[in-house]
Amino acid sequence: MYAFIRGAARPVTRDEAAASVGISRKLAAFHLDKLVDAGLLRSRYEAVGGIRKVGRTPKVYEPAGVDFAVTIPPRRHGVLADILLDAVVTETEGETARDSALRVAAQRGEAIGAAERDELRPGRLGAERGLTLTETVLARQGFEPRRETPTCVRLRNCPFHPLAGQAPDLVCGINQAFLGGIVTGLEVPGVDAVLVDAPVGGCCVELRGTQAGG
Repeated sequence: MYAFIRGAARPVTRDEAAASVGISRKLAAFHLDKLVDAGLLRSRYEAVGGIRKVGRTPKVYEPAGVDFAVTIPPRRHGVLADILLDAVVTETEGETARDSALRVAAQRGEAIGAAERDELRPGRLGAERGLTLTETVLARQGFEPRRETPTCVRLRNCPFHPLAGQAPDLVCGINQAFLGGIVTGLEVPGVDAVLVDAPVGGCCVELRGTQAGG
């Protein structure tokens, strides 16, 4: 129904949406309103064809004008593209393309970490609590963190896969700089983002606490 409404280039009634996929009007209404709740459609009451008829004005639906994508496991290719684009635009004289990308990645990560810290307001942190906070933030970023030991967090998902497989030195370096920036922005003491060998689909970086407890 969503595809039908996008292709209609005009507001669509519940009856039209139901007919497009061969379901009842009642079932169509349920799913259409769910799409509205999700922000993919917007709805209003409007006379079809601009002609007011006797009876209740029908509810019509049209695209909300937002982009929507689902990937399982989570992928964040847009983040990587933004970093590379910004690196090209801001590259300074004497700076290599790689160095520019690493700089931008670290800055982008630090901004995210600082914003998360302002929101979470964690107070003073020791290394172990710092790892816990970092796990929470990286889960939001799609890395699927898992605590392996009290001082080690492995990241089960690479949001930049499969692009990391095409240029591992570059993408993994960007990823390490990005995650290191998040740690810096969070002001987490004694935690490092370290490059490691990772299984296919896993992240090439893990987080290690330099001290236990705290």
